[in-house]
Amino acid sequence: MSEDTYNYKQAYFREKSARDQLEVLLEDKTRALFQANQALEEKLAILKNQQATVMQTDKMATLGTLAAGVAHEINNPLAYVTSNLESIKFIKPVLLMLLKVAKQYADKTISADEAHTQLVTLDQQSDFNFMLDDIDELLDDTHEGLNRIASIVNNLLNFARPQSSAMAMASIKETLDGAVKLLANQLKTSTVSIHCNELPMTYCNLSALNQVFVNLLLNAKYACDLVSGTENEITVNLFAQNDKIYIEVQDNGCGMDEATVNHIFEPFYTTKPVGDGTGMGMAIVYSVLKEHGGVIEIESELNKGTLMRCIIPIMHEHK
Repeated sequence: MSEDTYNYKQAYFREKSARDQLEVLLEDKTRALFQANQALEEKLAILKNQQATVMQTDKMATLGTLAAGVAHEINNPLAYVTSNLESIKFIKPVLLMLLKVAKQYADKTISADEAHTQLVTLDQQSDFNFMLDDIDELLDDTHEGLNRIASIVNNLLNFARPQSSAMAMASIKETLDGAVKLLANQLKTSTVSIHCNELPMTYCNLSALNQVFVNLLLNAKYACDLVSGTENEITVNLFAQNDKIYIEVQDNGCGMDEATVNHIFEPFYTTKPVGDGTGMGMAIVYSVLKEHGGVIEIESELNKGTLMRCIIPIMHEHK
């Protein structure tokens, strides 16, 4: 064997050995990356579950804040429904007597003259004209009151329901209407002006966006309450522009300094007294907007008020 051939073989074996080692190293690295990726996916799933739990906990805390107001909102229509039913109870004996006379006349167990006499007597005792006018009003008011109670309960259930990850084509105005109705009692001390232009449908999670509106409105109301001597004013603008939907909530409250603005999206950060807030409201707002590919801008000045501007891209369902 020549020296050149020997050197060639030695080089070949060295290269093969190096290649084999490289392949083993690459396989080990690939396996390690796969395992690390699996671990990251598991941790991500845990974090998503924890985030959903935190959001639901914040909802329950908010519901606790709303409880007294919601009870008041339900008690109002419930009071006149109850009152109307009491009035209808007095009409019931007259209705039963009318049906009895009608049945007897239909069965020919009494004559037309007897039926007429009984009806005239009953009219004199009960005043049919008054009852005809009154029963329509009683039934209409009762129906309206029950519808109002059903609407309040429905808004509560929609808000309290664990957030679904389901996205669907919808109008964001729906969830604004629901949030304002839910907070009707909390916002009654404020002048709330809502300006909503025609909005296109967008691919979104209405349940999550409902929580955004509730948190922004409650924060605006709280900021206004800290300022004495002025009427609380909250303005909500909802409009679409350049393939984006804008949600603006502006108040004339106490405003925020730069340090507060810089920390406002941090979980558990709050300027409210202990027991008045979870510190998760704005963190949840930020998270929901990020889920929708959106951003939030803040313009605030101490003792002047705050403008929260949420910008969400208009999205279409992928089929």
